[in-house]
Amino acid sequence: MGLVSVSREPEVREPANEVKFLIDSATAAAVGDWARRNVGPDPYAPDESGCYHTTSLYFDTENLDVLNQRGSYARSKYRVRRYGAGDGAFLERKMKKSGVVTKRRSVIGIHDLGRLADPDAQSGWTGYWFHRRILARRLRPVCQVSYRRLARVTETRLGPLRLTLDQDLLAHRTEFMRFDHNATGTLLSQKHMILELKFRHEMPELFSRMMGEFGLTPAIVSKYRLAASALGISEEVAQAC
Repeated sequence: MGLVSVSREPEVREPANEVKFLIDSATAAAVGDWARRNVGPDPYAPDESGCYHTTSLYFDTENLDVLNQRGSYARSKYRVRRYGAGDGAFLERKMKKSGVVTKRRSVIGIHDLGRLADPDAQSGWTGYWFHRRILARRLRPVCQVSYRRLARVTETRLGPLRLTLDQDLLAHRTEFMRFDHNATGTLLSQKHMILELKFRHEMPELFSRMMGEFGLTPAIVSKYRLAASALGISEEVAQAC
């Protein structure tokens, strides 16, 4: 994922159901093989493996209102994401209600990422909407999470299906508006990987069969919450109160 096209208008994706699972490494290997046989390749994957490296900056307030799901902070999550060593940074607002996810995002050049640290949001550039929102909500970078992702997608008569399998999750604290790919991170889980299924309407029969074949049970999983726990962020704020 190298050069990206930059549009001034943010993309608003159609609402999608999102179901997550925590699975062990043996199950993850079997699910990965199943996905390669039954679900098409992600067109943005850099090679035949279908895997790519993903890094995200997660935002929260000084009092961790997002982590503690206080008020309106419980419904939305703000993050900046980079794929591999790509030239683009994806600004994302993810809203989730009753398992249905709505995402608004836009892409800026990686060299513009530092503009989000300015104390005032300047109109006229692609990141303005995101910058304005994080200032209004008093959000700042809290941690960086990176992982290796297998992604598979398929079009059906009911809309697109997407399966992702995330492993080798690493997290470290940060307060800076930049990606640090050389930082020494904390491994979030040596035993579990995160499987995520996305679809527009009811649970697809294809995914139902997979869940039955591998005995999968949905779980409430958040990479940001896993990172905050592993890094001791929530405990420190609780002690300071």
